[in-house]
Amino acid sequence: MLTKNSLIKEFQKNPSKYWKVEMFEDNGFTRKVCAKCGKFFWSVSKATCGDTSCEDYGFIGASATKRRFGYIEMWKEFEKFFSKNSHHSMPRYPVVSRWRPDLFFTIASIQDFQRLDAGGLTFEYPADRLVVPQVCLRFPDIPNVGVTGKHHTSFIMAGQHAFGYPKTGYWKDRCIELNFEFLTGAMGIDKSELTYIEDLWAMPDMSAFGPCVETFARGLELVNSVFMQFTSKGGRKSELPIKVVDVGWGLERLTWFSQGVPTSYDATFGKVADYLKSRIDYDHGLFMKYASFAGALNIDEIKDVRAARGLIAKKIGVDESALHRKVAPLQAVYSIADHTKTLLYAISDGGLPSNVGGGYNLRVILRRALAFIDEMKLGIKLPEICAMHAEFLRPLDPKLTESLADVEKIIDFESDRFSSSRAKAAKIVEVIVNQGVEIDDEKMAKLYESQGVTPEMIKTYAEQRNVEINIPENFYETLSRKHMGHKEEEKKFSHDLSRVKPTKQLYYDGVKNFRAKILEIFNGRHIVLDRTGFYPTSGGQIHDVGRLNGFDVVNVEKYNNVIVHTIDGKYKGAKTVKCDVDWTRREQLMKNHTATHIMNAAARIVLGKHVNQAGAEKTVEKARLDITHYKSLSDDEVDRIEDTANQIIARKIRLNKTVMTRSDAERAHGSMIYQGGAVPSVNIRVVEIPGYDVEACGGTHCDSTSDVKAIKILKTERIQDGLVRLEFAAGSKAWEDLKKKEELLKKSAEVFNVPADQLPATAQRFFDEWKEKDKSIEKLKAEVAFLKAENLRGKIRDNRLFHILPYSREQLIEIAEAMASDHPKLLVVLAGVNGEIIGKRGTQSEESVSEIVSDICKKCGGSGGGSTSFAQGRGELAKIRSVFAEMGF
Repeated sequence: MLTKNSLIKEFQKNPSKYWKVEMFEDNGFTRKVCAKCGKFFWSVSKATCGDTSCEDYGFIGASATKRRFGYIEMWKEFEKFFSKNSHHSMPRYPVVSRWRPDLFFTIASIQDFQRLDAGGLTFEYPADRLVVPQVCLRFPDIPNVGVTGKHHTSFIMAGQHAFGYPKTGYWKDRCIELNFEFLTGAMGIDKSELTYIEDLWAMPDMSAFGPCVETFARGLELVNSVFMQFTSKGGRKSELPIKVVDVGWGLERLTWFSQGVPTSYDATFGKVADYLKSRIDYDHGLFMKYASFAGALNIDEIKDVRAARGLIAKKIGVDESALHRKVAPLQAVYSIADHTKTLLYAISDGGLPSNVGGGYNLRVILRRALAFIDEMKLGIKLPEICAMHAEFLRPLDPKLTESLADVEKIIDFESDRFSSSRAKAAKIVEVIVNQGVEIDDEKMAKLYESQGVTPEMIKTYAEQRNVEINIPENFYETLSRKHMGHKEEEKKFSHDLSRVKPTKQLYYDGVKNFRAKILEIFNGRHIVLDRTGFYPTSGGQIHDVGRLNGFDVVNVEKYNNVIVHTIDGKYKGAKTVKCDVDWTRREQLMKNHTATHIMNAAARIVLGKHVNQAGAEKTVEKARLDITHYKSLSDDEVDRIEDTANQIIARKIRLNKTVMTRSDAERAHGSMIYQGGAVPSVNIRVVEIPGYDVEACGGTHCDSTSDVKAIKILKTERIQDGLVRLEFAAGSKAWEDLKKKEELLKKSAEVFNVPADQLPATAQRFFDEWKEKDKSIEKLKAEVAFLKAENLRGKIRDNRLFHILPYSREQLIEIAEAMASDHPKLLVVLAGVNGEIIGKRGTQSEESVSEIVSDICKKCGGSGGGSTSFAQGRGELAKIRSVFAEMGF
């Protein structure tokens, strides 16, 4: 079996074949072994490889380039050099990676050109030599941000790519030659400063791998050149037919290296870094000394970060605690600067902070930034920092400023949610620190996800009370890796279809009746035809039905390029069949599907550019559209979306339905075409409502928006964090819903014996009266709870009470809360006659309610859980009695 380690050993037996290039020989570079780490590298005169672990930063305060480059200026210099050397310069792709269904975010520039076809990775590119300023998001680096001086959650990878060698593009010699010419010529770095380390790059499944060369100068990696040369077949190495050069230049690092400032944040955040540093006590002289060694604090590479910090303190002659007090605020503001930049890019490109998918990582960094603001008492607003970033980046990315209104709304909403949970989280932190609770990755993740407790909150509280508590250093890395991508399940048929010819599709041509030949029959009911006008379930649209030689067609499914028809019965008959599509049903499906596109456009107009389609379903009766949005919709927003949708219908806009190559479609419309998901095909069908919506979509649609007739929103709901569902009907189904509502209105007016126009006022009067009665009932409940709590006082033993009462769950909670309020040290667990179990503790009790309730539930054949102060669950009543008796109650 091929592994990265085994391949490196194999390659190193013949380094000239895999790593040696003409530039090394022409400029006096020889192969050496690092005196510190043992890596092989190429250099003119150095004894060590130049990796950060072997060499401290030697450029801080001592720039090694011919001049200092600004962040934007560095890209312009890079672009100018490679454009002169026959490279096409192209704009960045979004950071939300809709074209790669297995990844939420763009993590490398090569990802721009990768597509998944039938489970395999292919490349599509606009030129065989190109450069791109690709913004990349990498959340496993969170714990290193602000600490090492070089790590970011978002950064620009200046991608240099060449495709198609040996027919086009170029290979190792030309690649490293360009690398050398840019560094020594455009930037003016002396060749004696450069080291080229031998390494190997590989996909996790070994589907592509090859040698790579990492270029270092004065302890900083500037560029990594990857040569995709091989693949693994049957556990053996074989050459790829077309080779790819994938070079990732770190724009932040190039700029930082040229400026020689303490960190890459100072070099690349412009006025943002200056503004944030003005909010803290910044000791420039001390930090200049510290920064030279900060690269050694990479949490990925060292086991004991605290010990490493102590070693740095000794090197610069400063007390460790004093160094921490000076450095911690600076690391915090650098993190805030980084996180806001990432949020700006992500939200501008359609990402939303949430507790699911990639949004999880966005919420992590947003809350981390808010926690730092509170901890350091900075008194700043994140949207203001985002606006400063957008202004600084305008020459490189002018569209960022257009999204600031949406960015502000979304971040403010998330900030309010975080603030509302802080008080509760603070109480939990107090218990954790006071009780000296041990916290591992799993415990920390549970605290963060369920209670909003961050590692920073625990650290700050512990430090204020001089309590030592261990928090997992790699918590954010572990957490973020769980939310970097997802895998979609492939639909499979019960029989092998690999040898069946693809089905010719007629359903886009408006075919109502057709004849076809049977190619295969499985179990007498599942029929494959040579061609079909029946639309298969796909893209959220339900399948067509109809008749096939007198049999009812009840289901139609597509498996890759083969379409399987299921009939109601066992087929026996001729191989040539006559088929009829139920056209009335199809027309309603077309209206509902077209309405989905219209609704998507209307929602974006009303709610903002962050809105994207996250899912859809089109049936005959109605359709639903799931959109990305950060909160539930108000009645006004629902009305405006519906009005906007019907205005689009009234404009009688003709739809463009075009089959294009995927490359042409992306070039014409961008990655927004993948709202319904990535399309695993070289040729894709693009459906456009000019001026409003454009998507890659394989469904059936009307020819004009006017064919939809009308849209009526039936219901909206927030189905999960960051997702809102709209259910609606189109055409005759919309009119049917209106008629139902009119009839309901009429009947409601009859019940109240008032005219329809007086119904709202009458209903309001009844509601107000009901509300007053409800208040009285609640007051009585509270009094009952108080009285019962008083009666139970005598049953308390050692600040504990376990008791069964003939009340509902809500009443048990009322009684438990009343007792815990009156007895601060009390732990009370109450059970109802239906098996409900409620646990509550007073403010001075140190017992974990969730652990106790969970344990009782398990013993009683049920389950339960909650927080340290409140928990609930269920069990079998007889077993509850027994457990309570065993406890002496």
